Amino acid sequence: MGNIIKVQKGTKDILPDEMPIWHLMEENANRIFSNAGYGELRTPIFEATELFARGVGDTTDIVNKEMYTFEKSERSLTLRPENTAGVVRSFIENGMHRLSAPVKLWYKGPMFRYERPQAGRQRQFHQVGVEMFGIKDATADAEVIELAVSYLKSLGLNDLDVEINSLGCPTCREEYKTKIKDVLKPYFNDLCEDCQNRYEKNPLRLLDCKVESCKSIFEKPEVKEVIQGDFICPECHEHFEQLKSYLDALNIKYSVNKLLVRGLDYYNRTVFEVKSNNLGSQNAVCGGGRYDSLVRNLGGVDTPAIGFAMGMERLYSLISNIEKEKLDAYVVSTDKIESLKLVKLLRDANISVDFDFNAKKFTKQMEKASKVAKFAIILGEDEINSGMVSIKNLFTSEQTKIYRNDVVNYFN
Repeated sequence: MGNIIKVQKGTKDILPDEMPIWHLMEENANRIFSNAGYGELRTPIFEATELFARGVGDTTDIVNKEMYTFEKSERSLTLRPENTAGVVRSFIENGMHRLSAPVKLWYKGPMFRYERPQAGRQRQFHQVGVEMFGIKDATADAEVIELAVSYLKSLGLNDLDVEINSLGCPTCREEYKTKIKDVLKPYFNDLCEDCQNRYEKNPLRLLDCKVESCKSIFEKPEVKEVIQGDFICPECHEHFEQLKSYLDALNIKYSVNKLLVRGLDYYNRTVFEVKSNNLGSQNAVCGGGRYDSLVRNLGGVDTPAIGFAMGMERLYSLISNIEKEKLDAYVVSTDKIESLKLVKLLRDANISVDFDFNAKKFTKQMEKASKVAKFAIILGEDEINSGMVSIKNLFTSEQTKIYRNDVVNYFN
């Protein structure tokens, strides 16, 4: 045997035994988001590199370190590292701003980031998310957060913490950035390399650092006082207070986390995360926020917007104990022609069924049937000659004989 070509680091095959959970995640997303008026949008896997540089932000780790970029016909293209920028590009290009607000969209699909693989995080990974355009009021923020919580609960995830924060608007945030830089200036040499690089370009991103030495600096009394300070302007303050009142009305428990800034440059005002207590230190399963300037920054008509994204691999790791759905039936017979004919009849009626291609002994076939199906349809010589089938319930062991022409009605 020659050298085996293996799957690339940071990627994995999704095997048939794993697909029922993926189908559950996708089907629940379609049901819950569609019920709230969100239409599914599918954007290309690669976009112009400029889209992410302008949209995600050239000070982010994603743009600086993690993108898969390649040149083709003198154009710089990038495999999408996230999907909000692509959704906004589609919103602008397809004239969706002319639609009646709100414009509600949801998506699912693969993303790509060149980062260190770890539990629940791959270099090719999948996200499901929603975006709402056209509503500035905090009711939109509340609906999007409620939608995230409802979706997670539909997957059986109830041990959740919702964290929220307000980053303010560009005007009031500038004063806060200055205060952050001033209070951290004495500790500049103690900051990690990434934080030193962010100090001038985007000081708010320092608060998102996961390096322990930096986190200890943020706990110092004079630094903590600035971080915990209420810097936002009256209008942003009112927006945040309205959001909290709406979440209270929806009985969504939350906490305010002043360190929550999210890792992308386009956020303003509301940012939020939903965390699971079953994932260890990297416990965020959903992140999102408001990005009221992004549509304008990418060349569109000024449009407020908010959304979230979830990593599906992380969700999978939390719900992977779901039992695989069994087939409706398994045909047990040593006559291959009769088996093929009966299987086609049942599949045409949308009944899930399989059979033994090798026509092994009845005992072997029954063993297989009990593992993969709810019922065994027994088609022996007597049944074939009499135009009947024997049907055995593989949970109760009850067995009945019916005419072959009635077998479809039996399962319907």
